[in-house]
Amino acid sequence: MDVKRLLLLIPMAVLAYLLVIQWNQDYGPTDYDSTPEITQSSSDAPSANAESSNDLTVPSTSAPNSAVDDGLASNTESETSSRDFIAVATDVLDVRIDPHGGDIIYAALPQHKMTLDTERNYVLLSDNSTRSYVARSGLQLDGQASRIEFTPESNAYRLADDDDQLVVDLRADVNGVDIIKRLTFERGNYAVNVDYYIANNTDAPVSARFIGQLARDNSPDPSSGVAMGMKSYIGAAYSTPDERYEKIDFEDIQNRNFENREAQGGWIALIQHYFVSAWAPPQDQQNLYYVTTDSSDRNVVAFAGPTSNIAAEGEATLGATLYMGPKVQDHLEQVAPNLRLTVDYGWLWFIANPLFWLLDKIHDIVGNWGWSIVLLTVVVKLVLFPLSAKAYKSMARMRKLGPEMQRLKETYGDDRQKMSQEMMKFYQKEKINPLGGCLPIVIQMPVFIALYWMLLESVELRHAPFIFWIHDLSVKDPYFILPILMGISMYVQQLLNPTPPDPMQAKIMKMLPIIFTFFFLWFPAGLVIYWVTNNIISVAQQYFITRSIEKDPSVGKGMRTK
Repeated sequence: MDVKRLLLLIPMAVLAYLLVIQWNQDYGPTDYDSTPEITQSSSDAPSANAESSNDLTVPSTSAPNSAVDDGLASNTESETSSRDFIAVATDVLDVRIDPHGGDIIYAALPQHKMTLDTERNYVLLSDNSTRSYVARSGLQLDGQASRIEFTPESNAYRLADDDDQLVVDLRADVNGVDIIKRLTFERGNYAVNVDYYIANNTDAPVSARFIGQLARDNSPDPSSGVAMGMKSYIGAAYSTPDERYEKIDFEDIQNRNFENREAQGGWIALIQHYFVSAWAPPQDQQNLYYVTTDSSDRNVVAFAGPTSNIAAEGEATLGATLYMGPKVQDHLEQVAPNLRLTVDYGWLWFIANPLFWLLDKIHDIVGNWGWSIVLLTVVVKLVLFPLSAKAYKSMARMRKLGPEMQRLKETYGDDRQKMSQEMMKFYQKEKINPLGGCLPIVIQMPVFIALYWMLLESVELRHAPFIFWIHDLSVKDPYFILPILMGISMYVQQLLNPTPPDPMQAKIMKMLPIIFTFFFLWFPAGLVIYWVTNNIISVAQQYFITRSIEKDPSVGKGMRTK
């Protein structure tokens, strides 16, 4: 088997393997038909009959991996049946707040639809029979974590057209301590400021500690489906100054395989494909990060701020920021340092980040993400053209000298050692590097893989149209036209390559366009657009280089004079 062709086949097979494995671990094409129906009707929004957990746990500092329960029983149906949830609507958020504790138990995103063909808003947080995912916050007063029964000023709030901010105040009195839990919403902002204003009207000091939690069951990700055994990643992540971005999967949470972290600043989050929720406490304070499970066996990621001592007749303010929305890097960076890393580009992030920056700048000009991918591919191909040209020239020379190589094989086919010696002499005479076409392609592979991760992780492509039948770049081509074009372009490119001398290898190479077409049938349209564009440009570059080599009289001169 020809060494050069073998070394070309190996990186292509490795690339295909990495693509499938990475997809299996982190992504998966969106299959909305498999997601449960979530509508805007009252039956789907959190109801007063839904059971809500009362757990608010804080870890014991003497036992780092244990949690001390607050000692309160879970709510029963009779306890919640008389409660009305507080509705809050802005231009980007539609939430429900439970007055018992002031937790956000439902959050929909009006600017992101559940599916492309519906007006139903995407629901990130919900607590019903199909999924339980809530954002909780509370106070630990004098060492006791308690759920406070708040009284709202209204049961419905809406951001007015001429306002940039909406303030929701929840009030309570706990044994002479006046508490206002204030949630501040801003126009165009998925981050909510959650603050406790505490006035100690007693004649004794009290201590208070802010606790923020995200609790989620193991239900599937509504923004990604399953196909070919592929599923999206769902799990937790945290950040501290020492560990900028670390994941914690649900299995580790259930098994308590996480040591509590104390750090200044940082954040804790639950991430899924395209969307994230996160608690970001003040970055100048010392915080405790921990994981646990609650009485409903949900996965809980949490932080506890420092304890504040409030003197008699004194006041204090404790707070944190809660983010509930899409993984848009500019929005995330404004909430907390390194929160943008939840847009996970994998280990090639240092290549993927500038590629996305360039893609975003191109989109600012053309206004279409599909055409932006096309133009990004053109730019990448131009930058990498010197490497590509070396590979194409090597392939073209091998193609032109193919007959002589075949003659050597026929002459010395029975003596492999002699044939190898004659082939090396032939390579030296014609100045051919057998690896010349392979190494440039291997060097370019990290760029291709980084582009793959970048296009899959970018929420900007979700429900983004291209042209004609492509209405959503984040899902597969409904008519499989793009994957077929990709396979055809790959086949045409093979026609320009030298035919492998080994018959078995030649058959394998002919099968590659079919194999890749099969893989790409389920890939997001945005990614296939990149590959189709890349192949078309490659065919054009290789065609002109091959023609120039074939017309070059110096190539094969030694073969003619032999």
